Formats: sequence, structure tokens, C-alpha cells
Amino acid sequence: MTRCLHNLMLAGTGSDVGKSILATALCRILLQDGYRPAPFKAQNMALNSFATPDGLEIGRAQAVQAEAAGLPCHTDMNPLLLKPQSDHTSQVVLGGRPIGTMGAYDYFRHEGREQLRHEVCQAFDRLASRYNPIVMEGAGSISELNLKDSDLVNMPMARHADADVLLVGDIDRGGVFASVYGSIMLQDEADRRRIRGIIINKFRGDLRLFDSGRKMLEDICHVPVLGVIPYYNNIHIEEEDSVALREKSMQMERGRVNVAVVLLRHLSNYTDFDALERDPRLHLFYTNNPADIRRSDIIILPGSKSTIDDLYELRRNGCAEAIIRARRDGRTVLGICGGYQMMGQEVADPLHVEDEIERMPGLALLPTSTSLTTEKATRQTQFALHHDDSPTLSGYEIHMGTTTLHGGEPLVYTADGRCDGCKTGPHCMGTYMHGILDNSEFVDMLLQPFADKLEEADEPFDYNAFKQQQYDLLADHVRRHLDMKQLYKILQDNADRTR
Repeated sequence: MTRCLHNLMLAGTGSDVGKSILATALCRILLQDGYRPAPFKAQNMALNSFATPDGLEIGRAQAVQAEAAGLPCHTDMNPLLLKPQSDHTSQVVLGGRPIGTMGAYDYFRHEGREQLRHEVCQAFDRLASRYNPIVMEGAGSISELNLKDSDLVNMPMARHADADVLLVGDIDRGGVFASVYGSIMLQDEADRRRIRGIIINKFRGDLRLFDSGRKMLEDICHVPVLGVIPYYNNIHIEEEDSVALREKSMQMERGRVNVAVVLLRHLSNYTDFDALERDPRLHLFYTNNPADIRRSDIIILPGSKSTIDDLYELRRNGCAEAIIRARRDGRTVLGICGGYQMMGQEVADPLHVEDEIERMPGLALLPTSTSLTTEKATRQTQFALHHDDSPTLSGYEIHMGTTTLHGGEPLVYTADGRCDGCKTGPHCMGTYMHGILDNSEFVDMLLQPFADKLEEADEPFDYNAFKQQQYDLLADHVRRHLDMKQLYKILQDNADRTR
């Protein structure tokens, strides 16, 4: 029988140091080694979300980690999700359901804070009763002293879980000695004892150059450095943040279908396009440049957390006109979720779900109209592209709004008897179905009008098999550079971590 391990937390010296990707790697490694790990992040802030099998909403990062662990995702893995709606407000999703919109100041000072703490701790307890170990992820930096009393996700959660903490520092951004040492020394004595190892992430160059640095860190921090993980660019795991989207190449490529994803201010669920990025028949990039949009073969309007605001911005920056003219010139336009809503005749917000604007004319590319609603539809869905076909394709829906067709035909037909989306031909279509581009049958249909442009017919791209391969590659990469023997010793140590 596999021995039980302590729960562990990947905490960080700051944001974007690699906590999420290392948690994904450890979920896969522990699964490979015969354990039943599960991911957990008490509170996540992200526009990139996912629908669970029971129709609730969690952060996409925990859904990816669950997939790496070989599990269906569940709201207990991410009980509290904040989805930014503006620079100052976020929709608060608790237990997979939205409970309201809150400003940052009110959220961190709200009198119901202890109730939220109770909810996330209960979620952890339920998860820990079914799986071992729980691979926990912290948020941002563990040394934000001004937020310590209201913190739900870092050291207070580690204390509740009685978890061993691994501190992750990003050497690529510089200042790793100060950030690691400072993060440890700013903890009180009990929390400092809970930090059992240091991981230096994103190292570039010859690892031997950091041998002396490793010893220096151990000497000043009195905590072992369990590994120095090299930077990589040949392993592809869905990203939690959209920071790097602008860096995707905008250079048009011959012999491939050029796909422009319109870069919205409130773009959400950008992982919808990961499969297209890996498809050798395509060249995908993100842009809000009207000239780039006009020259593309396929233009995709992605999801948005603020549909009306992004629709207004498309008109202001010239992208709306570029999309409409590209469609008239024979280019293909596909809208997903908020992008689908924008493609219609209008988007109405009579209940002020998003803001004070009650109506905004759409791009009039589809014969539809949308009314935003306070109820959020969240479900995983099986569907078919033709009415008489078996629903063998899969996706998920996360949207607040209902769309009415005044013409055209549905794009997909769901297993529960509904119709979704609208199309007016092979070059113009929209859908609420996130993940539709993960299905090779749909992508092949999308590419049919461009068959003469492709230099040679490639085999259909199996994105699910690709993802499983990438999880294994990530696990191998981290396993090679992390002292797994020492990590397992820590996770099996009976020492009291709170003395």
C-alpha cells in the first residue's frame, strides 16, 4: 500500500514565479509514482476559467493541474475565484457560483472574510479526505505583510492543511537571493519552520554556475535548495495568465492558414486557442492592429469578461471596421462566447449586468441579438456539428446572456437537445462553446475553404493526446532537476513542523 504523504504547498516570492507550472509537474510526478494527488488553490484571480463536470466554475489552472493528476476537476480544487471586470472590481465566484461583484478594498476588508475562510477550509478538508497528497498552490508573494490578516491562500491555508511549504523563486527576473531570504525572514517563527525547501525556477545557462549560489542560499536561509529548474521553451502547458499573448508572432506565413485572434482588453479563456497554436497547418497570433486583421485568413473574436466595453473599444480602435471589411473580402470570422455576442445585431444590458450602457450595436455579421442576464450558464457539453450526428464532440459553456437567432442556422447540436451558435455559411459563425477548437472535426470544417492554400495535407491534430504528452515531458524535466529523494523524505518526515 502506498504510504500517505504530508500535503505540500508551492508558495512564491512573487507573482509569475512558476508556482502553477511546478504544481502541475508535481501532480503528474506523484501520479506516476503511484499516489493519488489532487490540486488545490484556495483563491485564484484569473479571467481564464473552466466548467466542471457538474456545471460549476473554477480557475483554468486548477483544471489543468487536475488533468495532469488524472482527475476530473471539481470546485473543491479552487473554491474561490475572482474574475476581474475592471481595474478595481471583480466578480466573486464561490463554490463554482457567482455571488456578486466587489471592489478590491471591500473584498479584502469585508466583514464576511471569516466566512470565506471557513468555506475554503471546508473545501480543502473534503478534498483531503479523498486524495493524498494535496498539491497546494499559493498566490502572489507569501510576504505581503499588509494583507496578512486577510490572507486566505498562503501561509494561513498551509497551517490549516498542516502542509510542508516549498518556496519558489524566479532567478530569471533577478534578485533571487533577496526575494528568497526576505520571504523567509518576514515570516513569524512558526511559519518559517513550515518552509521545508527552496526551488529556484527559470534558470538560464550552465547549472554549474549556480552551485556556489545554492550553498549560499542554504547557509543564509537554513533551508535546503531542493532543485534549480532550467528555463524551457519546448514544453507546452496551458498558461494561467495572458501576459505573453502580444509576443505571439504577427508575421504572415505562406503555406499555412493565418489566424488572427483579436486582442481584447478583457479577453478571457484564451486557452481556447492553444490547440490551434500547435496545429502545423496554422499560424496563430494575437493582434488589435486593423491592418493585421484585414490580411488574415481567419479572424477569431474571443471571449470577454466585459462584452459591451470591448465592443465599444473595437469600434474606437478601428478593429470593428477591419473585421467587417475582412468578412466582405471573403475572410472567415468566428466568434466564441463574448465574441459571438459581438457578431450579432446588438448586445443589450437592461439589468446593468456589466455597466450603465443598456444597448450597444453589434458588428451585424450574424442575424442574432443578445441580452445579458444575471444568471450564469456553466456546463460541460457534448455536441455534434450536424443535427443527425451522434454528439461525440465536447466543450464547455460559461456565459451570462441569452442569444436569439433571427436567421441563419445553429452551429452545433447538443446532447441534451439544445442548439447553440449561429452560422450563415462556411465563412461566418459564432458559438458559446469554449473548447470547440480542441475538436479536430470542427477545425477541419473551419479549414475546408482554405484547402488550396495548404501545401500538404497533415494528419488531424489530436490535442488531447498532445496535452498528455506535454504533462509527461514537464514531469520528466522537473524530476531531473528536483531532488525527489529529499522531497519524499520531507513529505514523510514525522517531525513537528510547528515547533
